[in-house]
Amino acid sequence: MSTGKCDPQIENLLRKMQEAGAPPTHTLSPVEARELRNPVTIEWGGPSIDFPGVSNRDIPGPAGDIPIRIYRPKGDGPFPALVYFHGGGWVIGNLDTHDNVCKDLAKKTICTVVSVDYRLSPEHKFPTAAEDAYAATRWVTENGPQIGVDPARIAVGGDSAGGNLATVVCLMARERGGPALVYQVLIYPVTDLSSADRKSYRDHGEGYILTTESMAYFRSHYIGQEEDTLHPHASPLLASDLKGLPPALILAAEIDILKDEGSEYAKRLQEAGIPTKYLCIDGMIHAFFNMAGVVGKAGDTHDLVAGELREAFHSEKTPK
Repeated sequence: MSTGKCDPQIENLLRKMQEAGAPPTHTLSPVEARELRNPVTIEWGGPSIDFPGVSNRDIPGPAGDIPIRIYRPKGDGPFPALVYFHGGGWVIGNLDTHDNVCKDLAKKTICTVVSVDYRLSPEHKFPTAAEDAYAATRWVTENGPQIGVDPARIAVGGDSAGGNLATVVCLMARERGGPALVYQVLIYPVTDLSSADRKSYRDHGEGYILTTESMAYFRSHYIGQEEDTLHPHASPLLASDLKGLPPALILAAEIDILKDEGSEYAKRLQEAGIPTKYLCIDGMIHAFFNMAGVVGKAGDTHDLVAGELREAFHSEKTPK
């Protein structure tokens, strides 16, 4: 049980979940988990935000097409872009679960957001999701003009497993000679799949949305071979060198098993000379960023992220 104190709106949400008697995620098959959890995530996001500039398309990936959803703001482009990867433990989540998040970020940042529907586990094990994420990011950069995007001002971001994919894409881009990225937004990211031996796991491992058991469930579905957990494309915290990555914003939730590995990754980036801002949001639990319909701090945090992105996109250091 947690040593932190939940925000009253979070306490109310957790109480309603307990009263509803929903089965724990780790007791469900992946298909059952998607059927049960995805609609709840959409509900927590609140009524659909009015945002007229939304379009869907398929882009080429390493093993077939990758669906994406493009959120383009009003006005004349080209706009900067955020390539966004949804959370869900690489097992659940889709374009719809994060539709309001992407609309809100596009609206508040005044940028194009490209949401990526990467292939899920266990049907597609590591490194499939990471390769899809990288391919989509490269596509956005190479095809920016046709979607009204400035290829010199592209950031990546995501929550939880999506935060993992965002920073892994940064590692891949450094290793593979591009694309050049100007910023990374990592919202309670998974950064180390090799170990659960952290204080935040011990303090917050039961009674909340992401438990020790559910994290083990997601890990087992995503990882094919145990040695894969040591690969930097699965556990970026284990990368020997983090130099040359884009500046970062890392957000953590106070009552979350992933809090410690987020702060450790922020420290590693800072030690590598990467401008990095780390913020821990008081009273929040894992997945709160998707709860703008029921938790006030979620919308406030969208404002915060949008502000950091605007600054990054319009920084004098950003290539033109």
